[in-house]
Amino acid sequence: MRSQPAERLLDTPAERLIDTVAWVLIAEGRILCARPRGKDVFYIPGGKREGGESDPETLLREIDEELTVALLPETVAHVGTYAAAVPEAPGTVVRMACYTADFAGTLAPSSEIDEIAWFTYADRDRVPPVDRILFDDLVGRGLLPR
Repeated sequence: MRSQPAERLLDTPAERLIDTVAWVLIAEGRILCARPRGKDVFYIPGGKREGGESDPETLLREIDEELTVALLPETVAHVGTYAAAVPEAPGTVVRMACYTADFAGTLAPSSEIDEIAWFTYADRDRVPPVDRILFDDLVGRGLLPR
């Protein structure tokens, strides 16, 4: 899969960068999303790195913590890196490096997650701006049906 340079997606430089890694799981024309405890918005599952973690290390840890499954490290593949401004925090940009990976176990929300859901492109308005860019790219590449 080709990478989408995050830098080309930004109109202005960020004063604050939130650097995240996310797991793209598409099944039966729908993409997995998760709603963290205490939040109203769904996100592509993943999170921020700790210390000097690499993207794959962050991805494996975050998905285990959030969805109680083990990603298979040898199957991790980069989908693209996306960036978008955070509307409620002027000057803040989220950059999200997205990966696919096979997994072992049964998907289930952990104590960090209130709900998991399978979204179609029609649910695009229920996710934050950076996730919308991912949705658009996946549709454009024929990986997610419109």
